[in-house]
Amino acid sequence: MSVTLVDDAAITKTATRNIRKTVLSNGLLVLTESMPHVRSVSMGAWVGSGSRDETAGVNGISHFVEHMVFKGTTSRSAQQIAREVDTIGGNLDAFTGKETVCFNIKVLDENVPPALDVLSDLVLHPTFAPDDVEREKGVILEEIKMDEDNPDYLVHEVWTQNFWKGDALGRPILGTVKTVSSFDQQTLLNFYAGQFTPRNMVFSAAGNLEHDAFVAQVEREFGSLAASGDAVPEKVDAPRATPHITLKRKKSLEQVQLCLGMPAPPVNDSRRYVVYLMNTMLGGGMSSRLFQTIREDRGLAYSIYSEMNPFRDTGSLCVYAGTSVDKTQEVLQLTLQELRRLKEETVSEVELKRAKDQLKSNMVIGLESSGSRMANLARQQMYFGRFSGVDEIMHEIEAVSTVEVQELAQELFKPETMALTLLGNLGTMKIEREDLAC
Repeated sequence: MSVTLVDDAAITKTATRNIRKTVLSNGLLVLTESMPHVRSVSMGAWVGSGSRDETAGVNGISHFVEHMVFKGTTSRSAQQIAREVDTIGGNLDAFTGKETVCFNIKVLDENVPPALDVLSDLVLHPTFAPDDVEREKGVILEEIKMDEDNPDYLVHEVWTQNFWKGDALGRPILGTVKTVSSFDQQTLLNFYAGQFTPRNMVFSAAGNLEHDAFVAQVEREFGSLAASGDAVPEKVDAPRATPHITLKRKKSLEQVQLCLGMPAPPVNDSRRYVVYLMNTMLGGGMSSRLFQTIREDRGLAYSIYSEMNPFRDTGSLCVYAGTSVDKTQEVLQLTLQELRRLKEETVSEVELKRAKDQLKSNMVIGLESSGSRMANLARQQMYFGRFSGVDEIMHEIEAVSTVEVQELAQELFKPETMALTLLGNLGTMKIEREDLAC
């Protein structure tokens, strides 16, 4: 086995995390976190590009390839893959995002070798058989229809497409009816060859494992992944946000779906914990300002929340609500009122502490399973190139001040940069830019 061990600074040992990484001879980075107190092992092959790295003509191809690898390899049929995974009690899954694609499996520690064999086979040796391609087109076209019938999904999709207008970041992960219908075996093979390369992938694992022994197994399975001509696919430039007001009328809906958002810092911004805390206070839980004001005090909505969508070079912060048409403008104005309060009034130390405790708890609880640790390893490597221990993250959260929250609110909450999408039976409703004053 030919491997290159990364310098000792890459080995992180704290009271809670034991992380190591090794680069294989072909350039594939292998990350592990030992969790000797559990009996499971979760592992994932991560591709460092997603739907925003596609050209317009093949929008949705990352997601299509994610589906197709399960349809058969050079040595296994789709049914064989399913049977082998069920035989070892494994949980095999995959997902496609704007910037990553992940293929993962979780098994008992004693079943790592057969699980790794199946996972590597479907990632490295898919056939993209023409008959399977045609069948899967039908499946994904139905998935597109299903999502379009989901108002919550649809309002976010319309908002995103108009906010990142003309940019790949705004295009749907699933693609469109036109692009998906155009895919064939050669299109998939060409795309696969350009993206599934060692230097554009990370293999991460967490659970009851020993790093060196596990790396030896990964080398046997993934060592055949050719490094020749292995350039990392070029990343697209950061898009420019487009403020917009979009009213999409759909008479069949009982509720109006509201999505109000604005640009926000990227995932690795130095102020990321400031914006996470501000989002928590604004609409991140049952004690948040939006939930208490709009649902509890006024009874205007059942679902109301805010969320962060950070990417490698940009981001957005969005508020979502579902309400009746006659209450829509009141919900919008109350939302803007809460944004204005964050700009004009310094939050109290008590409220900030509550948000800090909530955020810290969510992060620690989110790292309790081998699956979440496996994903956390890959994402930290891809976005930061280093690993933050729990204590370090806690310290950075605690360091956020009330003044920093207010300063960031003043920077982000500007009416001229905001985008609003309303979806529903809107009648004659009109919203102008001056209606977004905050």
